[in-house]
Amino acid sequence: VDEAQDGSAPCSELILPNREIFVVGYGSLLSGYGLLAERRGGASRLVARDVHPVGIHNARRGLAKPSSHGSYLAMDVEPVDRRIPISASIAAGDAGIGGLLLTFDRESAPLIARREEYDPDAFERLIGLADRAGLPLGLFLMEIANDTNFDLLAYRVALRTMLDYTSPGYIFHPIEIDDGRVAIIAIGSGFDGSGDPKIVSRRQQYKMHRLLSLDESMRTEIPGFDRAGQIGYYAECVLGGLHGVDVGDLTSQFDVEAEWARELAAHLGPIAAGERERFLAATSIDAARYGERFSSRRAASLAALLKLADVV
Repeated sequence: VDEAQDGSAPCSELILPNREIFVVGYGSLLSGYGLLAERRGGASRLVARDVHPVGIHNARRGLAKPSSHGSYLAMDVEPVDRRIPISASIAAGDAGIGGLLLTFDRESAPLIARREEYDPDAFERLIGLADRAGLPLGLFLMEIANDTNFDLLAYRVALRTMLDYTSPGYIFHPIEIDDGRVAIIAIGSGFDGSGDPKIVSRRQQYKMHRLLSLDESMRTEIPGFDRAGQIGYYAECVLGGLHGVDVGDLTSQFDVEAEWARELAAHLGPIAAGERERFLAATSIDAARYGERFSSRRAASLAALLKLADVV
């Protein structure tokens, strides 16, 4: 592309700083099975073009956001200390709940939005605003978060005012990585509000005021609760442990005598066999890079579950 007549950078470089989108996944995006949405027949399938394990700091996760894909609860994440932001580290061995830093082509934006129950057109408008500001999307959102002192509801109000839109499902928040990049992370449109009093968040609608374990989710009173769907979804999340991703917070209360544990193991066993191949396909990395970045040892917290599932 020719330089502009005034010697400045080419126009295409000025308006397209978001050729790629960085997303931190912490739920069903932790596994190849989940990324490819195989449980749902490929609906909401996502394929990244790169991946790296991360530790997510100042965060706890659990089931809380009613899923848009069925009558069960999806994973949500919240800051432990609401006065400071959630962040992530790419450094090996750094503590934090296990997550993945996923790199997507810009063309994946509508698919990412639909996956998180966010209007694709609104997401495209948001990326366009970041483009016009000459900023990567994460950094653009970080400026908004800074201006609201990282208050989740105030951030959502500011974003809704800017876009004339908010979602009852997930809202994209910025998350700073220790290598200097700023990604986005999908946080449930909160129990305290979606950013628009006219839009009732899913967590408000179903009275999900706190994060739940899998065991607790089985006792919820969601209309038409899909027990099999809940088990299947949770399997997508804990499968990340096969890649060495720390899912100890999701398996710490594992009770091998519980009925749900036997159901989870029965679902996990068949899908664990092909997980490595699915993961490579879903993240576009080869075996060599996989070996460099991901531990060859399964997360120790999965041992009891894998034994019950007869996964060797």
